[in-house]
Amino acid sequence: MTERLADVSARIDGIRQLGAVVNAMKGIAAARANSARAEIRAVDSYAATIAAAISDALGPENATSQVEDATGQVDGGTGLLVFCAEQGFAGAFSERILDAIEVDLSTNSLFLIGTRGQSIAAALGIHPVWFAPMSAHAPGIPKLADTIARAIYRALGEGRFERMDMIHAGWQSGQPRVVRQVLLPVDLSDLPPPGATRPLTQLAPNALIESLSRDYLHALVCKSALHAFAAENEARMEAMSAAGSQITRELGEFEATLRRVRQEAITAEIIELGTGAATARDAS
Repeated sequence: MTERLADVSARIDGIRQLGAVVNAMKGIAAARANSARAEIRAVDSYAATIAAAISDALGPENATSQVEDATGQVDGGTGLLVFCAEQGFAGAFSERILDAIEVDLSTNSLFLIGTRGQSIAAALGIHPVWFAPMSAHAPGIPKLADTIARAIYRALGEGRFERMDMIHAGWQSGQPRVVRQVLLPVDLSDLPPPGATRPLTQLAPNALIESLSRDYLHALVCKSALHAFAAENEARMEAMSAAGSQITRELGEFEATLRRVRQEAITAEIIELGTGAATARDAS
């Protein structure tokens, strides 16, 4: 009985320690998700400013033709920039994203972000042409976007593709939602209307637009990476909440078992004492 009581007590201690770890992971995930959401608002403002600058640089006389050219069909191949999970304990986060692009993988160049996503992709027989780990913190996302942009431009120069789509998860109604958008060529139809007159510049219009387009692409990659980062941590919060609920149930069950075992031990001791007293009386 004593050994059983010690086993149950040890199990309760282990469950409580696991619960502390789960709560800590949930708290870290919540802090990271909140940080990413704040950064998304800043990147939105940055992207809107660049979009307005591109529109003004194009001018009202060129905006329509540029939009028509940008929205035309692209004959070359298509690349995919896919953001998956960097770490585990996020449920089926990466699996949902990879399932969404399964039909495209045979004909596309896959650029994959996220260490955990890479390991899952490898298990599924999916091998990206380029890989990078996701930043561990939201402030590191711009540097990651620089790395991604350089890899994209290098692949464009090698003629691997002429169009690139971005795929990442967003978080909506407590569930991850896979989002797909065109990254290249830049969708000029999303630009605001240009001003009445073109601003004065010191650069040739084509050079200015090319420079602004690179900045705009960087902003779009930053935005998608931040959404993916926030969604991964939201998924981790959900997984840790479910684990916490399971731990609470198991802890309640083992505490009930502990009370029962203690009561059985007390009852056994009382019976043993009573039997010993009766034996002593009979002997006298």
